[in-house]
Amino acid sequence: MLYICPMQDFPHFDSEAEAIAFFTQLQPISPPELIGLWKGSTIATGHPLDGALESLGWYGKRFHADRRADALVFSTGSRRLVPLDPARIPISLALQFSGLAKRQWFRNLFSYALKALWARGTVASVGMASFQGIESAAMTYDAQPIVDHFRRVDDDQLIGVMDIKGDPRHYVFLLQRSTEINAAGAAQSASTGE
Repeated sequence: MLYICPMQDFPHFDSEAEAIAFFTQLQPISPPELIGLWKGSTIATGHPLDGALESLGWYGKRFHADRRADALVFSTGSRRLVPLDPARIPISLALQFSGLAKRQWFRNLFSYALKALWARGTVASVGMASFQGIESAAMTYDAQPIVDHFRRVDDDQLIGVMDIKGDPRHYVFLLQRSTEINAAGAAQSASTGE
């Protein structure tokens, strides 16, 4: 059953299978419709990453007109956003130890390590891909076996499904179009090491 709630609670499903069934009923979206900054939040399904990214300061994703993307945009405080490089985060360890993300000592450690994880450019490409037999916009990570598939909820909300090769589980998340932070300089700051 789907419950429509404010962003922090939207939507709730009883299982991953239910979330995927809802996702497959949504309308496809084209890559140009993704362009811009999107604020992300977990859609809880019991996946190891549920809530973990937000605990560490995950803001969302940013898509560029050249079909490149910042796959993981994090907030560093003071309304500043920085893109991280997923190649520097071993995905198997991230899944195995995701529960630590909710512990204060680990969040402190992560905040100290954040600068070393900054991306030096975009880290993913955007195109069309099939999920459950339907083509829609998707983001393929350059250096990780991950594809994020997207479907439209409405003009300003998307649901994404992260598909990690070799893992039968899927991380499900909501993206809302964002205008609350102007992060145009984030990639430049990361590339210059400022």
